[in-house]
Amino acid sequence: MDMSTPAEVRRKPTLTQSELERHLWHAADILRGHVDAGKFKDYIFALLFYRRLCDVWDEEFEVLLAETGDREEAAEPDEHRFHVPLQHHWTAVRKHSTQIGQNLNNAFAAIEDANMRLRGVFGDVDFANQERFPDARLERLLAHFEKHRLRHSDVPPDMLGDAYMYLIEQFAEGAGKKGGEFYTPRQVVKLIVACLDPEPGMSIYDPTCGSGGMLLETVEHLKANGQDPRSVALYGQEKELDTWAIAQINLFLHDIDDAFIAKGDTLLDPKRYDPRAQEFTPGVGAYDRVMANPPFSAKEWGHEVWTNGDPFGRDVYGVPPKGYGDLAFVQHMIASLKDDGMLGVVVPHGVLFRGGAEGRIREAMLKADIIEAVIGLAPNLFYGAGIPAAILIICKGKPVEREGKVLIVNGGATFTPGKAQNYLTDANVRTLSDAFHGFNDIEKLARVVSVEEIVANGSNLNISRYVQTGVDAKAADAATEIAKLQRIMIKRDEAEAVMLGHLKRLGYVE
Repeated sequence: MDMSTPAEVRRKPTLTQSELERHLWHAADILRGHVDAGKFKDYIFALLFYRRLCDVWDEEFEVLLAETGDREEAAEPDEHRFHVPLQHHWTAVRKHSTQIGQNLNNAFAAIEDANMRLRGVFGDVDFANQERFPDARLERLLAHFEKHRLRHSDVPPDMLGDAYMYLIEQFAEGAGKKGGEFYTPRQVVKLIVACLDPEPGMSIYDPTCGSGGMLLETVEHLKANGQDPRSVALYGQEKELDTWAIAQINLFLHDIDDAFIAKGDTLLDPKRYDPRAQEFTPGVGAYDRVMANPPFSAKEWGHEVWTNGDPFGRDVYGVPPKGYGDLAFVQHMIASLKDDGMLGVVVPHGVLFRGGAEGRIREAMLKADIIEAVIGLAPNLFYGAGIPAAILIICKGKPVEREGKVLIVNGGATFTPGKAQNYLTDANVRTLSDAFHGFNDIEKLARVVSVEEIVANGSNLNISRYVQTGVDAKAADAATEIAKLQRIMIKRDEAEAVMLGHLKRLGYVE
Protein backbone atom coordinates (compact mmCIF):
# COMPACT_ATOMS: atom_id res chain seq x y z
CA MET A 1 0.00 0.00 0.00
CA ASP A 2 1.22 3.53 -0.73
CA MET A 3 0.62 5.86 2.20
CA SER A 4 3.42 8.27 1.33
CA THR A 5 2.84 11.95 0.69
CA PRO A 6 4.98 13.84 -1.89
CA ALA A 7 7.71 15.87 -0.23
CA GLU A 8 6.47 18.98 -2.02
CA VAL A 9 3.18 18.90 -0.15
CA ARG A 10 4.38 18.01 3.36
CA ARG A 11 3.58 21.24 5.14
CA LYS A 12 1.85 22.21 8.35
CA PRO A 13 -1.91 21.56 8.13
CA THR A 14 -4.06 24.67 7.74
CA LEU A 15 -6.61 23.27 10.20
CA THR A 16 -6.36 21.64 13.60
CA GLN A 17 -7.96 18.25 14.09
CA SER A 18 -10.82 19.69 16.15
CA GLU A 19 -11.43 22.50 13.63
CA LEU A 20 -11.63 20.00 10.80
CA GLU A 21 -14.02 17.79 12.74
CA ARG A 22 -16.30 20.71 13.60
CA HIS A 23 -16.23 21.90 9.97
CA LEU A 24 -17.32 18.50 8.67
CA TRP A 25 -19.89 17.90 11.39
CA HIS A 26 -21.52 21.31 10.78
CA ALA A 27 -22.22 20.27 7.18
CA ALA A 28 -24.88 17.98 8.64
CA ASP A 29 -26.64 21.02 10.13
CA ILE A 30 -27.54 22.17 6.62
CA LEU A 31 -29.35 18.88 6.00
CA ARG A 32 -30.91 18.54 9.44
CA GLY A 33 -34.69 18.56 9.26
CA HIS A 34 -34.67 17.91 5.52
CA VAL A 35 -32.95 14.53 5.29
CA ASP A 36 -33.46 11.52 7.55
CA ALA A 37 -30.73 11.49 10.21
CA GLY A 38 -29.84 7.93 9.30
CA LYS A 39 -28.95 9.08 5.76
CA PHE A 40 -26.81 12.08 6.75
CA LYS A 41 -23.67 10.03 6.54
CA ASP A 42 -24.25 8.92 2.94
CA TYR A 43 -24.54 12.48 1.58
CA ILE A 44 -21.88 14.07 3.79
CA PHE A 45 -19.39 11.26 3.13
CA ALA A 46 -20.00 11.45 -0.62
CA LEU A 47 -19.37 15.21 -0.77
CA LEU A 48 -16.35 14.99 1.52
CA PHE A 49 -14.83 12.29 -0.68
CA TYR A 50 -15.62 14.17 -3.89
CA ARG A 51 -14.05 17.39 -2.59
CA ARG A 52 -10.95 15.53 -1.38
CA LEU A 53 -10.50 13.76 -4.74
CA CYS A 54 -10.73 17.02 -6.68
CA ASP A 55 -8.41 18.96 -4.35
CA VAL A 56 -5.74 16.23 -4.35
CA TRP A 57 -6.00 15.89 -8.14
CA ASP A 58 -5.38 19.67 -8.41
CA GLU A 59 -2.40 19.35 -6.09
CA GLU A 60 -0.88 16.54 -8.16
CA PHE A 61 -1.59 18.49 -11.35
CA GLU A 62 0.27 21.57 -10.11
CA VAL A 63 3.32 19.50 -9.10
CA LEU A 64 3.37 17.77 -12.49
CA LEU A 65 2.89 21.06 -14.34
CA ALA A 66 5.81 22.60 -12.49
CA GLU A 67 7.95 19.60 -13.47
CA THR A 68 6.91 19.30 -17.13
CA GLY A 69 5.53 22.71 -18.12
CA ASP A 70 2.97 20.82 -20.22
CA ARG A 71 -0.68 21.10 -19.13
CA GLU A 72 -1.82 18.15 -21.25
CA GLU A 73 0.86 15.87 -19.85
CA ALA A 74 0.15 17.05 -16.29
CA ALA A 75 -3.52 16.11 -16.78
CA GLU A 76 -2.81 12.62 -18.15
CA PRO A 77 -4.74 9.99 -16.10
CA ASP A 78 -1.71 7.69 -15.90
CA GLU A 79 0.22 10.42 -14.08
CA HIS A 80 -2.28 10.54 -11.20
CA ARG A 81 -3.25 8.22 -8.38
CA PHE A 82 -6.82 8.52 -9.69
CA HIS A 83 -8.54 10.36 -12.52
CA VAL A 84 -11.09 13.18 -12.23
CA PRO A 85 -12.60 14.04 -15.65
CA LEU A 86 -12.25 17.82 -15.99
CA GLN A 87 -15.89 18.35 -17.05
CA HIS A 88 -16.93 16.68 -13.79
CA HIS A 89 -14.43 18.37 -11.49
CA TRP A 90 -15.71 20.28 -8.43
CA THR A 91 -15.00 23.61 -10.14
CA ALA A 92 -17.06 22.55 -13.16
CA VAL A 93 -20.04 21.54 -11.01
CA ARG A 94 -19.82 24.85 -9.12
CA LYS A 95 -20.45 26.76 -12.36
CA HIS A 96 -24.03 25.49 -12.37
CA SER A 97 -26.69 27.43 -10.49
CA THR A 98 -29.53 25.10 -11.48
CA GLN A 99 -29.80 21.30 -11.61
CA ILE A 100 -26.90 21.18 -9.15
CA GLY A 101 -27.98 17.82 -7.79
CA GLN A 102 -28.09 16.17 -11.21
CA ASN A 103 -24.65 17.57 -12.03
CA LEU A 104 -23.32 16.08 -8.77
CA ASN A 105 -24.84 12.71 -9.68
CA ASN A 106 -23.21 12.91 -13.11
CA ALA A 107 -19.83 13.73 -11.56
CA PHE A 108 -20.02 10.79 -9.15
CA ALA A 109 -20.88 8.39 -11.98
CA ALA A 110 -18.10 9.75 -14.19
CA ILE A 111 -15.47 9.36 -11.45
CA GLU A 112 -16.54 5.78 -10.79
CA ASP A 113 -16.42 5.00 -14.52
CA ALA A 114 -12.92 6.50 -14.80
CA ASN A 115 -11.47 4.59 -11.82
CA MET A 116 -11.99 0.86 -11.55
CA ARG A 117 -11.09 0.72 -7.85
CA LEU A 118 -13.59 3.46 -7.02
CA ARG A 119 -16.55 1.64 -8.56
CA GLY A 120 -19.51 1.81 -6.20
CA VAL A 121 -17.96 4.12 -3.59
CA PHE A 122 -20.71 6.71 -3.97
CA GLY A 123 -23.32 4.02 -3.36
CA ASP A 124 -26.88 4.97 -4.25
CA VAL A 125 -26.53 8.61 -3.16
CA ASP A 126 -28.96 10.72 -5.20
CA PHE A 127 -28.77 14.51 -5.02
CA ALA A 128 -31.23 15.01 -7.90
CA ASN A 129 -34.37 14.92 -5.72
CA GLN A 130 -35.43 18.58 -5.98
CA GLU A 131 -37.77 18.40 -2.97
CA ARG A 132 -35.04 17.11 -0.69
CA PHE A 133 -32.21 19.01 -2.35
CA PRO A 134 -33.43 22.25 -3.92
CA ASP A 135 -30.65 24.20 -5.61
CA ALA A 136 -30.54 26.78 -2.81
CA ARG A 137 -29.84 24.11 -0.18
CA LEU A 138 -27.19 22.42 -2.30
CA GLU A 139 -25.59 25.81 -2.94
CA ARG A 140 -25.29 26.28 0.85
CA LEU A 141 -23.90 22.78 1.30
CA LEU A 142 -21.26 23.10 -1.44
CA ALA A 143 -20.33 26.58 -0.24
CA HIS A 144 -19.78 25.12 3.22
CA PHE A 145 -17.40 22.49 1.82
CA GLU A 146 -15.47 25.24 0.05
CA LYS A 147 -14.60 27.04 3.29
CA HIS A 148 -11.50 24.86 3.65
CA ARG A 149 -9.36 23.28 0.97
CA LEU A 150 -8.65 19.57 1.44
CA ARG A 151 -5.33 19.01 -0.31
CA HIS A 152 -2.64 16.87 1.28
CA SER A 153 -0.77 20.06 2.12
CA ASP A 154 -3.82 21.36 3.97
CA VAL A 155 -5.04 18.15 5.56
CA PRO A 156 -2.70 15.11 5.70
CA PRO A 157 -4.26 11.65 5.16
CA ASP A 158 -4.03 10.59 8.81
CA MET A 159 -5.73 13.80 9.91
CA LEU A 160 -8.55 13.53 7.38
CA GLY A 161 -8.88 9.82 8.07
CA ASP A 162 -9.23 10.49 11.79
CA ALA A 163 -11.86 13.15 11.08
CA TYR A 164 -13.72 10.63 8.92
CA MET A 165 -13.63 8.12 11.78
CA TYR A 166 -14.93 10.88 14.06
CA LEU A 167 -17.86 11.43 11.69
CA ILE A 168 -18.58 7.70 11.56
CA GLU A 169 -18.66 7.62 15.37
CA GLN A 170 -20.92 10.66 15.58
CA PHE A 171 -23.35 9.28 13.02
CA ALA A 172 -23.35 5.89 14.75
CA GLU A 173 -24.08 7.53 18.10
CA GLY A 174 -26.90 9.61 16.62
CA ALA A 175 -28.45 6.68 14.78
CA GLY A 176 -28.31 4.32 17.78
CA LYS A 177 -28.36 0.62 17.00
CA LYS A 178 -28.74 1.07 13.25
CA GLY A 179 -25.63 3.23 13.07
CA GLY A 180 -23.74 1.00 15.50
CA GLU A 181 -24.11 -1.94 13.11
CA PHE A 182 -21.26 -0.58 11.01
CA TYR A 183 -19.16 0.87 13.80
CA THR A 184 -17.25 -0.84 16.60
CA PRO A 185 -15.93 1.53 19.31
CA ARG A 186 -12.31 2.24 18.49
CA GLN A 187 -10.97 1.23 21.90
CA VAL A 188 -12.57 -2.21 21.58
CA VAL A 189 -10.90 -2.51 18.18
CA LYS A 190 -7.57 -1.42 19.70
CA LEU A 191 -7.91 -4.14 22.34
CA ILE A 192 -8.47 -6.87 19.74
CA VAL A 193 -5.55 -5.67 17.62
CA ALA A 194 -3.30 -5.36 20.69
CA CYS A 195 -4.07 -8.97 21.63
CA LEU A 196 -3.48 -10.32 18.11
CA ASP A 197 -0.34 -8.15 17.71
CA PRO A 198 -0.07 -8.28 13.88
CA GLU A 199 3.42 -8.04 12.42
CA PRO A 200 4.83 -6.69 9.14
CA GLY A 201 4.29 -9.00 6.20
CA MET A 202 1.11 -10.57 7.60
CA SER A 203 -2.27 -10.90 5.92
CA ILE A 204 -5.19 -9.42 7.88
CA TYR A 205 -8.85 -10.26 7.28
CA ASP A 206 -12.15 -8.95 8.61
CA PRO A 207 -15.14 -10.95 7.29
CA THR A 208 -17.70 -8.38 8.50
CA CYS A 209 -15.56 -5.29 8.06
CA GLY A 210 -18.19 -2.55 8.42
CA SER A 211 -16.47 0.81 8.03
CA GLY A 212 -13.01 -0.80 7.93
CA GLY A 213 -11.99 0.22 11.45
CA MET A 214 -10.24 -3.03 12.37
CA LEU A 215 -8.16 -3.07 9.20
CA LEU A 216 -7.15 0.54 9.78
CA GLU A 217 -6.29 -0.11 13.41
CA THR A 218 -3.87 -2.79 12.26
CA VAL A 219 -2.04 -0.13 10.24
CA GLU A 220 -2.02 2.24 13.24
CA HIS A 221 -0.74 -0.55 15.52
CA LEU A 222 2.25 -1.17 13.26
CA LYS A 223 2.98 2.55 12.97
CA ALA A 224 2.85 2.93 16.76
CA ASN A 225 5.39 0.11 17.09
CA GLY A 226 7.74 1.74 14.58
CA GLN A 227 7.04 -0.96 11.99
CA ASP A 228 6.30 -0.63 8.28
CA PRO A 229 2.53 -0.88 7.70
CA ARG A 230 2.95 -1.00 3.92
CA SER A 231 3.94 -4.64 4.07
CA VAL A 232 0.64 -5.94 5.45
CA ALA A 233 -2.08 -7.18 3.13
CA LEU A 234 -5.61 -6.13 4.13
CA TYR A 235 -8.73 -8.04 3.15
CA GLY A 236 -12.38 -7.88 4.11
CA GLN A 237 -15.97 -8.52 3.15
CA GLU A 238 -19.12 -6.52 3.84
CA LYS A 239 -22.75 -7.40 3.16
CA GLU A 240 -24.35 -3.93 3.25
CA LEU A 241 -23.45 -1.98 0.11
CA ASP A 242 -23.69 1.45 1.77
CA THR A 243 -21.35 0.29 4.52
CA TRP A 244 -19.00 -1.27 1.97
CA ALA A 245 -18.80 2.16 0.32
CA ILE A 246 -18.02 3.78 3.69
CA ALA A 247 -15.16 1.32 4.19
CA GLN A 248 -13.75 1.99 0.71
CA ILE A 249 -13.83 5.74 1.28
CA ASN A 250 -12.33 5.31 4.75
CA LEU A 251 -9.37 3.33 3.45
CA PHE A 252 -8.87 5.69 0.51
CA LEU A 253 -8.91 8.80 2.70
CA HIS A 254 -6.20 7.16 4.83
CA ASP A 255 -4.18 6.76 1.59
CA ILE A 256 -4.42 2.97 1.71
CA ASP A 257 -4.73 1.64 -1.82
CA ASP A 258 -3.89 -2.04 -1.38
CA ALA A 259 -6.88 -3.16 0.67
CA PHE A 260 -9.34 -5.52 -0.94
CA ILE A 261 -12.93 -5.47 0.30
CA ALA A 262 -15.45 -7.85 -1.24
CA LYS A 263 -19.19 -7.25 -1.40
CA GLY A 264 -21.62 -9.91 -0.27
CA ASP A 265 -22.85 -12.18 2.51
CA THR A 266 -19.84 -13.77 4.19
CA LEU A 267 -21.71 -16.86 5.42
CA LEU A 268 -23.70 -17.61 2.27
CA ASP A 269 -21.30 -16.26 -0.34
CA PRO A 270 -17.74 -16.01 1.03
CA LYS A 271 -15.17 -14.34 -1.22
CA ARG A 272 -11.40 -14.51 -1.38
CA TYR A 273 -9.13 -12.31 -3.45
CA ASP A 274 -7.20 -13.85 -6.33
CA PRO A 275 -4.12 -11.63 -6.86
CA ARG A 276 -3.31 -13.20 -10.24
CA ALA A 277 -6.76 -12.53 -11.66
CA GLN A 278 -7.06 -9.34 -9.55
CA GLU A 279 -10.62 -10.20 -8.62
CA PHE A 280 -12.69 -11.89 -5.94
CA THR A 281 -13.75 -15.50 -6.38
CA PRO A 282 -16.03 -17.71 -4.26
CA GLY A 283 -14.18 -19.44 -1.45
CA VAL A 284 -12.46 -19.16 1.91
CA GLY A 285 -8.97 -17.67 2.13
CA ALA A 286 -6.17 -18.32 4.61
CA TYR A 287 -4.85 -15.41 6.69
CA ASP A 288 -2.39 -14.76 9.51
CA ARG A 289 -4.82 -12.70 11.58
CA VAL A 290 -8.60 -12.61 11.45
CA MET A 291 -10.66 -10.12 13.45
CA ALA A 292 -14.33 -9.15 13.43
CA ASN A 293 -17.39 -7.86 15.25
CA PRO A 294 -20.15 -9.86 13.51
CA PRO A 295 -23.86 -9.12 13.95
CA PHE A 296 -24.98 -10.38 17.35
CA SER A 297 -27.24 -13.46 17.26
CA ALA A 298 -28.26 -13.10 13.61
CA LYS A 299 -31.58 -14.82 12.93
CA GLU A 300 -31.28 -15.21 9.16
CA TRP A 301 -27.74 -16.47 8.71
CA GLY A 302 -28.10 -19.54 6.47
CA HIS A 303 -29.11 -22.32 8.87
CA GLU A 304 -31.06 -24.17 6.16
CA VAL A 305 -27.90 -24.32 4.02
CA TRP A 306 -25.58 -25.46 6.80
CA THR A 307 -28.08 -28.10 7.93
CA ASN A 308 -27.32 -29.95 4.71
CA GLY A 309 -23.59 -29.36 5.08
CA ASP A 310 -21.83 -26.06 4.50
CA PRO A 311 -20.66 -26.00 0.85
CA PHE A 312 -17.38 -24.44 1.97
CA GLY A 313 -16.65 -26.97 4.74
CA ARG A 314 -16.75 -24.49 7.62
CA ASP A 315 -19.12 -26.48 9.85
CA VAL A 316 -16.27 -28.52 11.36
CA TYR A 317 -17.47 -28.14 14.95
CA GLY A 318 -21.20 -28.35 14.28
CA VAL A 319 -24.24 -26.43 13.02
CA PRO A 320 -25.36 -23.47 15.18
CA PRO A 321 -29.07 -23.13 16.04
CA LYS A 322 -31.42 -21.43 13.60
CA GLY A 323 -31.89 -18.23 15.63
CA TYR A 324 -28.25 -17.69 16.64
CA GLY A 325 -25.64 -17.27 13.91
CA ASP A 326 -22.76 -16.23 16.20
CA LEU A 327 -20.83 -19.50 16.03
CA ALA A 328 -21.32 -19.70 12.27
CA PHE A 329 -19.29 -16.50 11.96
CA VAL A 330 -16.72 -17.84 14.44
CA GLN A 331 -16.36 -21.07 12.45
CA HIS A 332 -15.98 -19.11 9.22
CA MET A 333 -13.16 -17.19 10.88
CA ILE A 334 -11.50 -20.40 12.09
CA ALA A 335 -11.68 -21.82 8.57
CA SER A 336 -10.04 -18.60 7.31
CA LEU A 337 -6.93 -19.01 9.50
CA LYS A 338 -3.54 -20.27 8.45
CA ASP A 339 -2.26 -23.20 10.50
CA ASP A 340 -0.45 -20.83 12.88
CA GLY A 341 -3.02 -18.02 12.67
CA MET A 342 -4.97 -16.22 15.39
CA LEU A 343 -8.38 -14.62 15.50
CA GLY A 344 -10.19 -12.21 17.77
CA VAL A 345 -13.96 -11.90 17.59
CA VAL A 346 -16.59 -10.00 19.58
CA VAL A 347 -19.44 -12.24 20.76
CA PRO A 348 -22.46 -11.78 23.02
CA HIS A 349 -22.14 -13.50 26.41
CA GLY A 350 -24.79 -16.07 25.49
CA VAL A 351 -22.28 -17.72 23.15
CA LEU A 352 -20.20 -18.61 26.20
CA PHE A 353 -22.85 -20.57 28.09
CA ARG A 354 -25.93 -21.37 25.99
CA GLY A 355 -26.59 -25.10 25.73
CA GLY A 356 -27.86 -27.27 22.90
CA ALA A 357 -26.04 -27.00 19.58
CA GLU A 358 -23.90 -24.12 20.79
CA GLY A 359 -22.81 -26.11 23.86
CA ARG A 360 -21.76 -28.99 21.62
CA ILE A 361 -19.80 -26.65 19.33
CA ARG A 362 -18.02 -25.11 22.35
CA GLU A 363 -17.13 -28.55 23.65
CA ALA A 364 -15.70 -29.58 20.27
CA MET A 365 -13.65 -26.39 20.06
CA LEU A 366 -12.36 -26.86 23.62
CA LYS A 367 -11.36 -30.46 22.95
CA ALA A 368 -9.59 -29.31 19.78
CA ASP A 369 -7.71 -26.92 22.11
CA ILE A 370 -8.03 -23.87 19.88
CA ILE A 371 -9.64 -21.47 22.40
CA GLU A 372 -6.83 -19.42 23.92
CA ALA A 373 -8.71 -16.77 25.88
CA VAL A 374 -12.07 -15.25 26.72
CA ILE A 375 -11.99 -11.56 27.62
CA GLY A 376 -15.17 -10.18 29.15
CA LEU A 377 -16.03 -6.55 28.40
CA ALA A 378 -17.95 -4.03 30.46
CA PRO A 379 -21.62 -3.39 29.67
CA ASN A 380 -22.82 -0.45 27.57
CA LEU A 381 -19.69 -0.06 25.43
CA PHE A 382 -21.46 -0.50 22.10
CA TYR A 383 -23.92 1.90 20.47
CA GLY A 384 -27.50 0.75 20.87
CA ALA A 385 -26.53 -2.38 22.83
CA GLY A 386 -26.30 -2.12 26.61
CA ILE A 387 -25.57 -5.81 27.09
CA PRO A 388 -21.98 -6.82 27.86
CA ALA A 389 -19.98 -8.65 25.23
CA ALA A 390 -16.78 -10.68 25.20
CA ILE A 391 -13.78 -11.15 22.96
CA LEU A 392 -12.96 -14.73 22.01
CA ILE A 393 -9.30 -15.33 21.11
CA ILE A 394 -8.69 -18.48 19.08
CA CYS A 395 -5.30 -19.80 18.01
CA LYS A 396 -4.76 -22.75 15.70
CA GLY A 397 -1.21 -23.21 16.89
CA LYS A 398 -1.13 -22.43 20.60
CA PRO A 399 2.28 -21.97 22.26
CA VAL A 400 3.27 -25.19 24.06
CA GLU A 401 3.02 -23.57 27.49
CA ARG A 402 -0.62 -22.61 26.81
CA GLU A 403 -1.79 -25.99 25.53
CA GLY A 404 -4.72 -27.44 27.42
CA LYS A 405 -5.42 -24.06 29.05
CA VAL A 406 -7.81 -21.14 28.55
CA LEU A 407 -7.25 -17.68 30.01
CA ILE A 408 -10.44 -16.17 31.40
CA VAL A 409 -10.26 -12.39 31.81
CA ASN A 410 -13.10 -10.63 33.61
CA GLY A 411 -13.04 -7.08 32.27
CA GLY A 412 -16.52 -6.28 33.50
CA ALA A 413 -15.15 -3.74 35.98
CA THR A 414 -12.41 -2.42 33.67
CA PHE A 415 -13.98 0.62 32.03
CA THR A 416 -14.52 4.34 32.42
CA PRO A 417 -18.12 5.53 32.86
CA GLY A 418 -19.49 8.10 30.44
CA LYS A 419 -22.68 10.14 30.18
CA ALA A 420 -24.44 8.18 27.45
CA GLN A 421 -22.35 5.01 27.59
CA ASN A 422 -19.22 3.50 29.04
CA TYR A 423 -15.87 3.51 27.26
CA LEU A 424 -12.35 2.12 27.50
CA THR A 425 -9.36 4.39 27.99
CA ASP A 426 -5.90 3.52 26.70
CA ALA A 427 -5.06 2.43 30.25
CA ASN A 428 -8.09 0.12 30.30
CA VAL A 429 -7.01 -1.38 26.99
CA ARG A 430 -3.47 -1.96 28.31
CA THR A 431 -4.79 -3.61 31.47
CA LEU A 432 -6.77 -6.15 29.46
CA SER A 433 -4.20 -6.74 26.70
CA ASP A 434 -1.38 -7.11 29.25
CA ALA A 435 -3.48 -9.67 31.08
CA PHE A 436 -3.87 -11.63 27.85
CA HIS A 437 -0.20 -11.53 26.93
CA GLY A 438 0.89 -12.31 30.50
CA PHE A 439 -1.39 -15.38 30.62
CA ASN A 440 -1.24 -15.62 34.43
CA ASP A 441 -3.66 -15.53 37.33
CA ILE A 442 -4.47 -11.99 38.48
CA GLU A 443 -6.72 -11.52 41.48
CA LYS A 444 -10.21 -10.33 40.52
CA LEU A 445 -9.17 -10.02 36.87
CA ALA A 446 -7.80 -13.18 35.26
CA ARG A 447 -7.39 -16.89 35.80
CA VAL A 448 -5.76 -19.65 33.75
CA VAL A 449 -8.27 -22.52 33.64
CA SER A 450 -7.62 -26.04 32.37
CA VAL A 451 -9.69 -27.28 29.45
CA GLU A 452 -10.56 -30.33 31.59
CA GLU A 453 -12.17 -28.13 34.25
CA ILE A 454 -14.20 -26.24 31.67
CA VAL A 455 -15.40 -29.44 29.96
CA ALA A 456 -16.28 -30.87 33.39
CA ASN A 457 -18.44 -27.75 33.87
CA GLY A 458 -20.44 -28.63 30.78
CA SER A 459 -18.13 -26.59 28.51
CA ASN A 460 -19.53 -23.49 30.17
CA LEU A 461 -17.32 -20.44 29.58
CA ASN A 462 -19.43 -18.03 31.63
CA ILE A 463 -16.76 -15.60 32.84
CA SER A 464 -17.99 -14.97 36.38
CA ARG A 465 -17.99 -18.72 36.99
CA TYR A 466 -14.18 -18.62 36.94
CA VAL A 467 -13.26 -15.04 37.86
CA GLN A 468 -15.30 -12.79 40.14
CA THR A 469 -14.64 -9.11 40.69
CA GLY A 470 -16.07 -7.13 43.56
CA VAL A 471 -18.66 -5.83 41.09
CA ASP A 472 -19.67 -9.42 40.30
CA ALA A 473 -20.13 -10.19 43.97
CA LYS A 474 -22.30 -7.11 44.47
CA ALA A 475 -24.32 -7.99 41.38
CA ALA A 476 -24.77 -11.52 42.68
CA ASP A 477 -25.92 -10.16 46.08
CA ALA A 478 -28.35 -7.81 44.33
CA ALA A 479 -29.67 -10.65 42.19
CA THR A 480 -30.26 -12.73 45.33
CA GLU A 481 -32.18 -9.92 47.03
CA ILE A 482 -34.24 -9.29 43.88
CA ALA A 483 -35.12 -12.99 43.72
CA LYS A 484 -36.24 -12.87 47.39
CA LEU A 485 -38.39 -9.82 46.67
CA GLN A 486 -39.98 -11.53 43.66
CA ARG A 487 -40.86 -14.59 45.79
CA ILE A 488 -42.42 -12.34 48.45
CA MET A 489 -44.44 -10.50 45.78
CA ILE A 490 -45.75 -13.81 44.39
CA LYS A 491 -46.84 -14.91 47.88
CA ARG A 492 -48.52 -11.54 48.43
CA ASP A 493 -50.42 -11.87 45.13
CA GLU A 494 -51.50 -15.39 46.09
CA ALA A 495 -52.71 -14.17 49.51
CA GLU A 496 -54.63 -11.30 47.90
CA ALA A 497 -56.32 -13.74 45.51
CA VAL A 498 -57.41 -15.96 48.41
CA MET A 499 -58.72 -12.97 50.36
CA LEU A 500 -60.61 -11.68 47.32
CA GLY A 501 -62.23 -15.09 46.94
CA HIS A 502 -63.44 -15.00 50.55
CA LEU A 503 -64.81 -11.47 50.14
CA LYS A 504 -66.70 -12.49 46.99
CA ARG A 505 -68.31 -15.43 48.79
CA LEU A 506 -69.34 -13.14 51.67
CA GLY A 507 -70.88 -10.70 49.22
CA TYR A 508 -68.59 -7.77 49.93
CA VAL A 509 -67.13 -7.84 46.39
CA GLU A 510 -69.03 -8.59 43.19
